Amino acid sequence: GSSRIEEACDIYARAANMFKMAKNWSGEHARGRAPGRLRSRDNAPLPGFPAAGNAFCQAAQLHLQLQSKHDAATNFVDAGNAFKKADPQEAINCLIRAIEIYTDMGRFTIAAKHHISIAEIYETELVDIEKAIAHYEQAADYYRGEESNSSANKCLLKVATYAAQLEQYQKALEIYEQVGTSAMDSPLLKYSAKEYFFKAALCHFCVDMLNAKVGSARRE
Repeated sequence: GSSRIEEACDIYARAANMFKMAKNWSGEHARGRAPGRLRSRDNAPLPGFPAAGNAFCQAAQLHLQLQSKHDAATNFVDAGNAFKKADPQEAINCLIRAIEIYTDMGRFTIAAKHHISIAEIYETELVDIEKAIAHYEQAADYYRGEESNSSANKCLLKVATYAAQLEQYQKALEIYEQVGTSAMDSPLLKYSAKEYFFKAALCHFCVDMLNAKVGSARRE
């Protein structure tokens, strides 16, 4: 019955928190060394056992059976945070599950926050800038939909920075102009508008340089 499922949820959650306290992110007992993958005698890494993350995932699945969407999403987020230590891709998978629940509930601001978390994993752990850009863009869309324009612009500025690094100058300059125009409407932000328009001008210059190179190559 539902009471047994609720009891199982509590057990998994308690277990996950005990693993966290023991810093047993990857199934390794904390014995005065940093948590990480288990290693064999020849120092080769053994498969990790993300104990805390797995326990939180089990609790989340059980909460879904009980139709407790908010608790399920919370546990998926907890699982994602635990997996960050040992398995960044699995952390992303868990956060996406949480985002799906939050968007289904109409909680777009929270969903945006977790898209940022995923973008940061792609930035620092997996070093996949294009995927980081995609999640910052999704976060910006959700924030705009909730009229959180300041938060949306912070995400867009991240997109612009990385777009410029990838030589997507047209995309970057459009964002800098958009954010700069938005800043002009705010007494608190209008002084930063100059910086954004300057960056847009630099992107314009880079676009012109690339176009000139292409034109020169064609003439040759």
